[in-house]
Amino acid sequence: MLAAGNARFVADERAHPNQDVHFRNRIALQQNPFAIFFGCADSRVAAEIIFDQGLGDLFVVRTAGHVVDPSVLGSLEFGVAVLNCPLIVVLGHDSCGAVTAASEAVRTGEVPGGFLRDIVERVTPSVLAASRGGHSPSTEEIEREHVERTCALIAERSTVVADRLRAGALGIVGAEYDLAHGEARVLRVLGDVGVTA
Repeated sequence: MLAAGNARFVADERAHPNQDVHFRNRIALQQNPFAIFFGCADSRVAAEIIFDQGLGDLFVVRTAGHVVDPSVLGSLEFGVAVLNCPLIVVLGHDSCGAVTAASEAVRTGEVPGGFLRDIVERVTPSVLAASRGGHSPSTEEIEREHVERTCALIAERSTVVADRLRAGALGIVGAEYDLAHGEARVLRVLGDVGVTA
């Protein structure tokens, strides 16, 4: 469903499903999303639009640079344990400002102040991992590393997620979104979700 929706978006043939007044009234008392999206807060990366989905289809959690913190983990656990969503999609994208800021901080040693520092510090391990062995990674390589590390971090930090993964009741897919072309591509799969990276 998600791949088909993204293909419609790329082709500019969106169906705009589940967005009429009758559907809105039908789901007013209860939500039943089929997937959880954890993505970047970037204004150009709205999951419902990119994947041509409607009201009630996706449970969406977003932070700058899709950085994981306790409230993110709590939100994801709500989607998994309370809403019984069988899929988490971690959605990164090209030209990510958080990745660029973390890369710059590693390069110069200068870290921004305020709470921007927290975002940079949470992305920095991905920059360092992509730079293993003295490799000088491209921004795209760091962004991909960050998506993959985020998938692993969610499974590592949340017992609820880890238990559902082990039971075969949940899958995690890491994907990257191309801002100019509108296409989302799978990078990593944890659990059995019927797709391969």
